Amino acid sequence: MFQGQALLTRVIWTLLALFAAYALIRWRLEVGMVALVTLGLSMAPVFVAKWAEIEVPRGFIAATTMFVGGTLFLGEVFQFYYRFWWWDIAMHGGSAIGFGLIGFILVFMMFQGDRYAAPPIAMAFFAFCFAMTIGSIWEIFEFGMDQIFGTNMQKSGLMDTMGDLIVDAGGALLGSALGFAWLKGQNLGGLTGAIQYFVQKNPKMFSRFRRPRS
Repeated sequence: MFQGQALLTRVIWTLLALFAAYALIRWRLEVGMVALVTLGLSMAPVFVAKWAEIEVPRGFIAATTMFVGGTLFLGEVFQFYYRFWWWDIAMHGGSAIGFGLIGFILVFMMFQGDRYAAPPIAMAFFAFCFAMTIGSIWEIFEFGMDQIFGTNMQKSGLMDTMGDLIVDAGGALLGSALGFAWLKGQNLGGLTGAIQYFVQKNPKMFSRFRRPRS
């Protein structure tokens, strides 16, 4: 599992483990727990993929690791949210694009890769809804952490929550639009290439897939 990941992913996991050990030895329990939770969440997609017997692109694991590390570890422990005004926007916007793509892939998987089983706009709509749901759950998580553990993940409260949801909506729209474009045969490279890679590497999940014409 560790050896099969990108170098960046392995470096981040190693640093998080070392930082957690150091913090716990120095009895900085809050910092140590944040590092351990960050490590666990960043590794979760690997275990889920193994359980589901699917192959996930290494770039996706690396992006997930960077997002979780940037949100929880750098954001909370090193106060990046206060040091850089754009940090929150970057974290939420980037994650929303990713969840929009994940939502699209999940919906596409439900139809076994049949591009004609449902209108592309319908698949894009459900992908958008999926990404927004994840964003909303994250805001509930932030609220729960603030109320239970006394953290300050919501920062300015309602304004922070609504701002995050607005950024999530923009990212979700872009992510689902990329899925829509791919279904229509548009090869835009990069993120649409990630969809193509996932479909090709998991043929049993997309038994009805036919390569879209460009």
